[in-house]
Amino acid sequence: MTAQLLLGLSILVGLHELGHLIAAKVFGMRVEKYSIGFPPKLFGVKMGETEYSLGALPLGGFVKISGMIDESLDTSQMKSEPKPWEFRSKPAWQRLIVMLGGIIVNVVTGIIIFIFLLYLLGESYYSIDEVNKYGIYVNELGEEIGLKDGDKILKINGQSFENANDIINPNFLLESGSYYTVERDGETLDVQIPADFIERLSENNGSRNFIGFREPFKVDSIMANSAAEAGGLKAGDRILSVNENKVDYFHEFSAILQEKAGSEVNMLVQGINGKERELEIFVSEEGKVGFLIEYLLEPSVKNYSFMESIPRGTVDAFSVITVQLKAFNKIFKGEVSPSKSLSGPIGIAKFFGGTWNWVKFWTITGMLSMVLAFMNLLPIPALDGGHVVFLTYEIVSGRPPSDSFLEASQKVGMVLLLCLMVFAFGNDIYKLFQP
Repeated sequence: MTAQLLLGLSILVGLHELGHLIAAKVFGMRVEKYSIGFPPKLFGVKMGETEYSLGALPLGGFVKISGMIDESLDTSQMKSEPKPWEFRSKPAWQRLIVMLGGIIVNVVTGIIIFIFLLYLLGESYYSIDEVNKYGIYVNELGEEIGLKDGDKILKINGQSFENANDIINPNFLLESGSYYTVERDGETLDVQIPADFIERLSENNGSRNFIGFREPFKVDSIMANSAAEAGGLKAGDRILSVNENKVDYFHEFSAILQEKAGSEVNMLVQGINGKERELEIFVSEEGKVGFLIEYLLEPSVKNYSFMESIPRGTVDAFSVITVQLKAFNKIFKGEVSPSKSLSGPIGIAKFFGGTWNWVKFWTITGMLSMVLAFMNLLPIPALDGGHVVFLTYEIVSGRPPSDSFLEASQKVGMVLLLCLMVFAFGNDIYKLFQP
């Protein structure tokens, strides 16, 4: 998962810095260095006036533009008269575009990824009508807010919906005053979402853990040389019970196997001919027996033409930023704790998982591209957003901030970013040791 994170970040950082480089060169500025990763330098090649290099520390990158006070804090050039090719010699509007170049490229990258994922794969989901045939199941966190196994969710914030995934949509969970309308035992009632729910989700390792769909299942195929094969399980079998515990849904079956990991269990199964038989099957230490599942809920698939994918993919991309804004709003209001809600590289790496899945990789990379654009636009010195603030001030007031002010601001910004990085890494490490 670390390799996937580094690959995704390297792509995004490389494109981000390329946005700055291209904009600078378009306006005739000299770009001295372009690096993916921070020093020490692993290798580099000089082409024209620019050295292109790869750094040993992969969580970042930079471009060095002549005549610009940046995170390198190299101010030696600022002591001489401005040269025509320097950043400081160009009109403020050109410098503003250069500073926005990386953010723009990240936004465009995120949009393109979401558009092509939607166009190539379509949208696969369970309809809420299909899910409500059997209802939902919840863990302790779901029970804490008032949901129960077997509930049928009818509405979200009073509105009907089609896609069952909307039940765990972060935009909904982050909305103030959100609630589910559910049917339980023939009655209809509302279940409120607490203001600090996102914090609780973070403590419980993600939004998808508190609620799931009850899914009937059967055996799809048997893995060769597996315990399932040795025990006599066959394709098409329906598992009725394990150790006399009735099994209707896959989450029930999975929970029993986890509990009985490393031991033998008795399974009552029903074959495709309708006959029942008892089997003795060994459960591995990982809680597996060695067969593939066929879920019996019928998924819905909505396909999009390329032209249809453009607006929908764009909305999906910008919804990532909407979630970020709502999350920051809750943090600033004190409704959630930053330490429990924010993740650094280690936390992000967990989202990729330990196995390669190209759809998951590009989905997360698209999301990270939008998050990177959002974070870089924050008005913090040393980030692009800080430069944007100073340049906007120059355009509006007609006079630039002094070089000494810009240099001091960069130093303050670098200290803030280093503190944030230490907090993020430390917070991730702390979470690793939490039960």
